Amino acid sequence: MSENTTPLPDFTRWPSFPFEGDMRVKKLAPPVEIEPPRSGEDASDCVACGTSDDAYIWVSERWRVRAMDRPTGLPMVLILECRSHLDLGDLPNLLAAELGVMTVRLERAIRSLDGVARVHVNRWGDGSAHLHMWFLARPYGRLQLRGTFLSLWDDILPVVPESQWRENLALVAAWLADFGGKANAEPAHIEWESPATLNVPVPTDVDATEEADRRPVTLGDVETGGNPAGSSGIHNANNGY
Repeated sequence: MSENTTPLPDFTRWPSFPFEGDMRVKKLAPPVEIEPPRSGEDASDCVACGTSDDAYIWVSERWRVRAMDRPTGLPMVLILECRSHLDLGDLPNLLAAELGVMTVRLERAIRSLDGVARVHVNRWGDGSAHLHMWFLARPYGRLQLRGTFLSLWDDILPVVPESQWRENLALVAAWLADFGGKANAEPAHIEWESPATLNVPVPTDVDATEEADRRPVTLGDVETGGNPAGSSGIHNANNGY
C-alpha cells in the first residue's frame, strides 16, 4: 500500500491552527450517488420543531435562541432558529428580512458581554434541515483564536464557570427581550448562609456597658477586629478590604 504523501495545506501553518506535530491528509472518499437525508427533513421528526420554548433562552413569535446544554470553552455559543420548519433558501421575504435584523441584534447582544472581542456567525446546513445559525464569541485578547478555526478551539479550551455562563445567557436574553419576545434564561442563584452570631471575644473584666461600646457597628469594624466607628476600619471597608 502506497503511503499518502499529499502535502499539508498552508492553513496548517497559520498561528490560529489549533494542532501541531505530525499530521497527514485523509484520503478523499468517492462521491455518493444519493446523499442521505438530514435530520428533520420531515417536519414530524424535526427535533427543533418538537422542542418546547422552555429549552430556549429567548423566544418570540417567529424566532428562538438556544444555548448548548452545558458551558462551553468560548464565552458564548448560541443558535438562532426560526419557528417555521424552513431552510435558509426557503425563507419568505418577511422571514428573510427579519433574519438580517435578528443576526445583527444577536451579534450585538453577545458582543456586549464582558471579555468578548468578536462574534462569528456561521451557517452549516448539512446536519439539520431546520434553519439554524451559529453565533460564536471570541474571547478578547486571544489573537490565536482569530478566524475560521474558532469552532475547533471551542472544544479545546477549558469551559467557562457555569455561574458566569448562566449569567451571560441571562444578559443576552434580557438584551433581546428589550426589543420584544420573552427571556427565559436566568442567572445562577447564589446559595449562601449568614452566620447567626458574631463570636467576638469580650474580656472578662469589662462590664456590659463597656462591652456594648466595643461591639462592631460597620463591616470595617468587624474586619479590623472591633475598631469603633470613625476609625481606620471604615476606611478599610471603603477601600474594598
